[in-house]
Amino acid sequence: MICGVDEAGRGPLCGPVFAAAVVLDPARPIDGLDDSKKLAEGARLRLAEAIRTRAAAWCVAQASVEEIDAMNILQATLLAMQRAVEGLAFAPSRVLVDGLHTPRLRCAVQAIVKGDATVAEISAASILAKTARDALMRELDARHPQYGLARHKGYPTLAHLAALRAHGVIAIYRRSFGPVRLLLAQGEPQVPRQHEIDWN
Repeated sequence: MICGVDEAGRGPLCGPVFAAAVVLDPARPIDGLDDSKKLAEGARLRLAEAIRTRAAAWCVAQASVEEIDAMNILQATLLAMQRAVEGLAFAPSRVLVDGLHTPRLRCAVQAIVKGDATVAEISAASILAKTARDALMRELDARHPQYGLARHKGYPTLAHLAALRAHGVIAIYRRSFGPVRLLLAQGEPQVPRQHEIDWN
């Protein structure tokens, strides 16, 4: 049983980093799998539903903003990947991970550069991770519309940085990331973290 793993949300300034693990079912093939970044949003959503319905096993996990700030984005990403694999209904025999780095797992694991475009299991994982994170960004946009999160998904666009300067750093932001850290150093307003946010 081969499991594909990929992440979504390493670069944005806010929100958790997501990871997904997928074991495909050869008896229930899914046409059109590809790197999630190459797919239109509608195609991603249709494929995500097909993956959740037809895959032998799948799991989406995350590492929180607090964990990202405490351990750095790479380590938090690997933690989210580890959680995704450990959350599967059964243990895979081998795990293939997109990129250069692999999480600590109890089974064989291999990193594959651009695996999200070449390995179907990783493509499926990239789609689940991306659609789950985008859904959270839409939810956060509904709560905090002044930041425009539904449009830029948290990435450091000029409009996003302008909104941050205008409205301040709230608890959803990664304070260890350069643009946010710079704004805080300049004395921009912020909302102190009272407790860890429930992202579900």
